Order: sequence, then structure tokens, then C-alpha cells
Amino acid sequence: MTRPVQAVAIVGPTASGKSSLAERVASHIGSSIVSVDAMQVYRGMDIGTAKTWPRDPRVRLYMVDVADVGEDYSVSLFQAEARRCVDDLLAAGTPAVLCGGTGLYLDAVIDEMDFPTGETNGAIRERYEQLAQEQGPESLHALLAERDPHAAALIHPNNVRRVARALEMLDGGVSYAHQNANLKHRAPHYRTVIWGITMDRERLYRRIERRVDAMFDAGLVKEVERLSQMGLRESTTARQAIGYKEVLDALDGTTTMDEARETIKARTRRYAKRQLSWLRRDGRTQWIDYDAVSEDEALELVLDSLKGGA
Repeated sequence: MTRPVQAVAIVGPTASGKSSLAERVASHIGSSIVSVDAMQVYRGMDIGTAKTWPRDPRVRLYMVDVADVGEDYSVSLFQAEARRCVDDLLAAGTPAVLCGGTGLYLDAVIDEMDFPTGETNGAIRERYEQLAQEQGPESLHALLAERDPHAAALIHPNNVRRVARALEMLDGGVSYAHQNANLKHRAPHYRTVIWGITMDRERLYRRIERRVDAMFDAGLVKEVERLSQMGLRESTTARQAIGYKEVLDALDGTTTMDEARETIKARTRRYAKRQLSWLRRDGRTQWIDYDAVSEDEALELVLDSLKGGA
């Protein structure tokens, strides 16, 4: 007997259109959306994280605006809270619809994953966090990838605190990857169908560039100015989000705002490539090519996969 699907995930790179499809899926099956986005958890980070959900959505949205920008919000905390949302939906008799582009956060919800405990704020880690502030989170993540590529594959580049922790552990002779060996061969926590959206790379890049321009038109600079008064500058995680760090640099005079805009576009394009790489390494992902099918056809594909299990 086929076990019923407990969750359906609509994932893909930034600007691919996954939010629209996820909302339609949730509306059709009478469910809600659980966001799996590392930066949309922060209140007030709206424009720069592309919180494009409509003002009057047809379905309820969970795990968005659950933390202040100055808060150290970890993936382990996200895991616990997101799973409570999924469990509530299952108790109500409907599978959950997961949507987002942070692969680690998706995996943390749907798979059996444990995270290191006993983290402390030592001088070594503070040095690495300072390095991230000076050179950017990508540079710190690149350092980890050079020293421990298996650990780097498990940690989101924007999660500066965890990247710094992994480097701190290496200095102490311990590999983050080895400590989390169960992450490599993990069992599913929920029976999940994963659908990934893809399209021609140049088309995706054009969509990304238009989205960044729209963010500036919508008031991204004013949003960053407001959040900088609410703890954004002091945050080790939220301030590293693409779009926010670059605008902060421009406001501080280390670059121009036009240069910041172009840097955001370039970093977002690179981030989209990393998102696709993360999803493609997971053999469970079924791909929807938006160059070949419409959103209506994609909706039918997803709904068919939920009929009688998958």
C-alpha cells in the first residue's frame, strides 16, 4: 500500500516563480505554505528578500517574519518551529506545501538531521566573523571549502556564524562534516515530493536583474536604512543577506549605490547557481522546465503527484 505524501516542496533558484506555483498548489489542496527561506524569517526584511506574497493571500503562510533582524536565528531553531507547522497541517488532514530556495532549511525540515551543540563565542570564532565582515561571507565560505569541502557543502554561505564555527572546529582538530556524518546518509522525516523549477540560464539571469532593479524602485535603500536602526548592522546573519550588505556598504561610503546594485545582481546570479547545485545533488528532485511548460501545466504535474501517494 502506497503511503500518503506528507509534504510537497516547490523549490528552485531565486526569481524562478516558485512562490506563485506553491500558492496555487496549496490553494487547490486546501493546505498552507511553510516557507523554507533562511532570510524571510526576519521581520522587516521584505523588499530585499523578495517577500512577494500577495497582501491578501489565498492560503496561510508560515515561517515568515518570525525573528527580529538582530536575533541569532539558527537552522536548528527553524527546524523545530517549521516541523511544528507541518505537524499541525498533517493533524488537520492535509499535506504541507514547502516553498523556498534555501536547500539546507528544506533538508532540515524533511530529513532526519541533527546539528552540533555546545557552540560558544570564542576569540577564534570572533576572528572569523570579523573576517566575514571585512571580506564578505562568500570569502569566509570559500576558506572553509578550501580546508573542509565536505563541511562547506553542508553550510549555507550566508550562515556566517555556522561557517565560523566550522572553521573554529577545524582549528581544534574536529571536522564539522564528520561530526554530522548522519547528514550525508539521512532518513526522511516526512514523505516528501520535491519539485524543482528550472529554465534557461540567461532567461533566469534576466529575471534576476529585473527583480533587483524592482527592489531598488520599491525602496530597498530606505528599508536598509530603517533596519540599520533596528539591529541589522550588529547581526552576524541577517546583515549578510544579499542586497542588505551591499546597500550598507554604499551607505557607509565604501562603494557607490550604482556599484552596489550591480554587485547585488552578480552575487544573486552566483547564488542561483549554488541553489541549483544543491537541489541537483538530491536525486529526489523532479524538475519542471519553465521553458517547456506553463505554470498551469506545472500545477497539474504537482497535483497529479499527490494523488494516492507518490
